[in-house]
Amino acid sequence: MLRIAIGSDHGGVDQKDEVIKHLKEKGYEVVDVGTNSHDSCHYPVYGAEVGKLVSSKKCDFGIVICTSGEGIAIAANKIKGVRCGIGYNDEVSRLMRQHNNANVISFGAKFMETKDVIRRVDIFLSTEFEGGRHETRVNLISNLEN
Repeated sequence: MLRIAIGSDHGGVDQKDEVIKHLKEKGYEVVDVGTNSHDSCHYPVYGAEVGKLVSSKKCDFGIVICTSGEGIAIAANKIKGVRCGIGYNDEVSRLMRQHNNANVISFGAKFMETKDVIRRVDIFLSTEFEGGRHETRVNLISNLEN
């Protein structure tokens, strides 16, 4: 079974907890890097931690959640080997895996309902990378990394 890293700041902690519950019910192994509080904290810490777990192959995929989904996605993408996109609809959640071989997905808790996030997590985790012409593009992205 897949091992999934998940992290959020205070703005996404409630949604993170619901996603973890769903993932565990489906039999996934979940690594929760925090936060586990509503106290103000810094999203880059949690985005980077999820990114490091995915980049090092300690986890197969990652999920990050903050208020908008933007900041924590930017933080995750700073980690070499991470390709994180925001799952702002079902089709994008599928295409980021299918075409971009994304390994981390981000959500904005203030702008997305939990039921939609859970559905998009399932779409993301069940979609395979197509390869082919997309492989060339993903390799070009990898070559941009320092």
